[in-house]
Amino acid sequence: MSPDSLVAHNGEFAEDHSHEPNNVFGFWLYLMTDCILFATLFAGFAVARHQYAGDVSGKDIFDLKYVGVETALLLISSSTYGFAMINAYRHKLGAVIGWLALTFLLGLGFVGMEINEFHHLVAEGHGPDRSAFLSAFFTLVATHGLHVTCGLIWMATLMAQLTIGRKPLNTVYINRLMCLSLFWHFLDIVWICVFTLVYLVGVQS
Repeated sequence: MSPDSLVAHNGEFAEDHSHEPNNVFGFWLYLMTDCILFATLFAGFAVARHQYAGDVSGKDIFDLKYVGVETALLLISSSTYGFAMINAYRHKLGAVIGWLALTFLLGLGFVGMEINEFHHLVAEGHGPDRSAFLSAFFTLVATHGLHVTCGLIWMATLMAQLTIGRKPLNTVYINRLMCLSLFWHFLDIVWICVFTLVYLVGVQS
């Protein structure tokens, strides 16, 4: 093997393996900080959930059928991302991009429905300034929606790198996909808590 090819080979090996386990561990630490953030928002909502200030309660404004469809989109997207990871480990680039694209569309549908819900509430005069309950509701749900939006941007970036850049499914990109997988499934878990504690409990209070 020539010196040039040896350098290239070692460079590729370094790209595949250097610092990747630390990156995944670091991302776990980030998720722990996000857990603290959402725990704080849930605690704030729990305190303010009955502070209506003479305005509407969750029972008056929540549409469980609508939110159920919204929830289904996000939960299905978690499964489709799982299929993307399975194909990533099999180094099937086309299948990975296809499943990521489907996951992206489902996540985009979720965000679109959430924005539509917010628009409807504000148009009806039930904005976040009307009561402590609505302030806590908008803050919690919008923070989750912002995280989903960031996940979609991240997903689109990875798809662009793998498609336009013709990047191989090496260790580097599999670890990046894994970190996004952790993030995406984490958002699913958070949303299940939102759906249960905010919407299901809200329509009964």
